Amino acid sequence: MNLRWLNALLWGNSVALAWMWGLGLFFSVQISFMFGMKGLLMFAIPNAIGLMLFGCLTQIVANRHAGGKESLAFFFDKFAKPFRLIFYLYQIIALSMTVFALVKYLFLPLFLPTQMGTPFLLGLSMAMCAFVLLALGCLFGEEFGIQKIKAGHALLGGLLTVCVVTILIHLNPASLGDGIKGMDGDAGYDHSGNRFWGYAIPLVVGLLFGPWLDLQHWQRAIQIHRENSSIRLSYIFGGVIFFLLLIFHGSLAMWVMGNAPNGFSPSKSELDGLHYAHDLITQYLSSAFDGNSLVPAAYFGFLCICVLTTLDSGYVALKWFLGRNVERSENMLISILPKQIVASPIPTFLMIAVFSLIGYFGRFELEYFMVFFASFFVGYAALAIARCFVPNSQQPLPQIRMFSMACLCLVVFAFGYIVKINILMYLGSILPLVYVAWLVTTTDLLRLVTEKADQVLSAAAEIPAIKAIAKTETPIRSAVAAPVSAGTHDLKGHFEGNWFVYSMVATYQDTNSVGNVYFGMYPLYVGKARELFFNAAMPDFDLKTTKFYILTRSFEHKFVRETREFDTITVKIKVGDFNRKFCTLEHQIFGSEGQLLGKGQQSLLFVSSKDYGLLDIPPQVYTAFMKYT
Repeated sequence: MNLRWLNALLWGNSVALAWMWGLGLFFSVQISFMFGMKGLLMFAIPNAIGLMLFGCLTQIVANRHAGGKESLAFFFDKFAKPFRLIFYLYQIIALSMTVFALVKYLFLPLFLPTQMGTPFLLGLSMAMCAFVLLALGCLFGEEFGIQKIKAGHALLGGLLTVCVVTILIHLNPASLGDGIKGMDGDAGYDHSGNRFWGYAIPLVVGLLFGPWLDLQHWQRAIQIHRENSSIRLSYIFGGVIFFLLLIFHGSLAMWVMGNAPNGFSPSKSELDGLHYAHDLITQYLSSAFDGNSLVPAAYFGFLCICVLTTLDSGYVALKWFLGRNVERSENMLISILPKQIVASPIPTFLMIAVFSLIGYFGRFELEYFMVFFASFFVGYAALAIARCFVPNSQQPLPQIRMFSMACLCLVVFAFGYIVKINILMYLGSILPLVYVAWLVTTTDLLRLVTEKADQVLSAAAEIPAIKAIAKTETPIRSAVAAPVSAGTHDLKGHFEGNWFVYSMVATYQDTNSVGNVYFGMYPLYVGKARELFFNAAMPDFDLKTTKFYILTRSFEHKFVRETREFDTITVKIKVGDFNRKFCTLEHQIFGSEGQLLGKGQQSLLFVSSKDYGLLDIPPQVYTAFMKYT
């Protein structure tokens, strides 16, 4: 038990350090500068709660799905498929923000006094700093990997603690003075006291949902579960450590404001007219201490460690994510390019360096990157949570509608931020949540209504009067029914999206004495369609040379309606779920007029062709079936 607690604590430390990226690191200074302690708490509390909720909820997801230690990994493979591009964009923007922030708010204030009127050399120095940071992230990421990253972060966390203690001993940030109020309501800050809620609502929304699209956290949660440790406890530890780091950094900013405000002048953006003070502490420490003081070195070390633990985590997560997707991709362009390049995080890190430098030379501020997390990604994160817990999680993701809504909210929020209209910022952050709630509710309601309608129609069909009408209606309907077109259906079936579709015509031998298709024929129809699906998905499968057999573990079918001789029967099959050992196929059967006749599922298992020993899902089956989930 003690070892599990220790393991959870080590993972909690890694979680906190990985989440200490540009947003948490430097915006804690800016929010403290603007609104003092109330702003810092408004930023730190939902940030920590968001981490804890992610750990608690993913623990529930892991426990609800079969697969043992691999249950969360199996779930993520299926869950992440429609979100792959969003996961990738989220990671790029988060890491770009982190590199940009350290370059602009640490290295720029340090280099600026010595650049001697040479903007070119200053820009070149910033570019070199960005590439050095990314190179260090790649180096540490390759050195540790997800299995050893908690040990590496434990070492860096120890160094971080030394830095924090050194600063606390010399400066005593507990004596904040007037800095505890920040600049809230001060005329020198554009009368921005009424801006508090303009920041508060978007920050709370973005921070509570933020971890759900971060690959670093999903990879950690999967690894924690594999180690038979508690995801929930690890993230509770991580949330507490992260909260303390934010409070430390924000309080240090307030101490500088309260004890040495005269030597600092915040920069004013030409784009939005707001004052920014992310480099408040850097400016003060770089000028107020002599070369023998440990305080500046401790603070600069604190910043570099926080950024480094984010970059190496990003490298490890991207390597894991890209590698898994490249292996399963059938994209022709990916097949042409060397997989070692496509699956490597190096090209992505070069892209991050370019984006960071564009932000630097474009004179961006940290908040311009943050707009994405307060608006664009909110809807996707909310939908991701819904797909973990709402029953209609198997519905296709409405990619175009979601992307259109995300872009709309991004523009609305950005415009509200620039022109200082709080209501537009609220709208940009809350509208995605409203849209996702409507999307999930209406889809779930439609599914429920359809199921209930099927049940009502099935029950009504048993009423004697309706049976009599149906019997007299049959010859009339068949007399005017449109003939089935010949040659429009592949004899071996075809795919419609993820569904394999096979049609056949019921004949006399399929019916019983009453004239309806015999109930035992429906499993036969499903079995025939299933074999054709296997043949289409794995055309190279040879029963004589195979090392495994596919056996049926269980079969379930719900009868909804009856059908008759010469009606067209259409069977649809797709992969519904899977874990390490078993695969579930879902099926639906439709009649000539598209009415649902029945539906169900079957579970498959895999055994050795030599001794019939139970096997994990073979790789060739996994690769062939995953396209149809």
